[in-house]
Amino acid sequence: MPVARVRDLDVYYEIRGSGPPVLSISGSGGDLRVNPDRAPSLLEQHFTVLAYDQRGLGQTSKPDVPYTMADYADDAAALLDVVGWPSAHVVGLSFGGMVAQHLAIRHPDRVQRLVMGCTSPGGVGGSSYDLRLHEGLDPVERGKVSLGILDSRSDFSVDPPRLAPGVDTIMRSFAAGSRAATDPEAAAGFRRQLDARAEHDATAGLASITSPTLVVAGRYDLQAPLVNSEYLAAHIPGARLYVAEGGHLFMMQDPTAWPVMVAFLESSS
Repeated sequence: MPVARVRDLDVYYEIRGSGPPVLSISGSGGDLRVNPDRAPSLLEQHFTVLAYDQRGLGQTSKPDVPYTMADYADDAAALLDVVGWPSAHVVGLSFGGMVAQHLAIRHPDRVQRLVMGCTSPGGVGGSSYDLRLHEGLDPVERGKVSLGILDSRSDFSVDPPRLAPGVDTIMRSFAAGSRAATDPEAAAGFRRQLDARAEHDATAGLASITSPTLVVAGRYDLQAPLVNSEYLAAHIPGARLYVAEGGHLFMMQDPTAWPVMVAFLESSS
């Protein structure tokens, strides 16, 4: 798969599927090596999907400088230039939804239709849980805290612990991700991403987003609470809100979520 020079980075990216172009922007710690042999997603069955490792992550460069949300948005726009896409639909999940907000504000002509899931506007609109608070926890405690934040239906105060529906799949995904990040350089890149994430605040620019927008939230998400998505939908002109029956990873818990997102991208209204 190709690596391209994008601004000050060598960016690893993949293009899969067929159909109209979609730029997929991943969440915190995203690494395309985690599950390279996966079956085609529903998105790839309907669209040509461009996915990539963001700065500091995966097989992309990890410059030893502070990162900003503007950097992530400008990286995405420059990658579209490299692959020759004047514009594309954009799907951003979690941290990727934050990047998508800045992309749509800074480069409005590059975004056709916009889908954001399990994300937050920052500032007065509400921020996502600061993952840096997990630093220093032992692995078992970190796992309990993480799963509780991902879905409020999980409860580790009872014996045996109560786990939210679909959490077994989520735990397997976590295990795969932890195997992918094994070196200090990757850990430093992830920390720089979390630092940029903590400074995310797109509230002043939401009203300028012109792309038709769908905001998708997990009803039981404590990492990016539903109220944050309600703020996004209320402050982006014409935006729609869909509440999925799941937590932060609702797309792995609610079988209606991806079909709703695909239908929105395929819609002309």
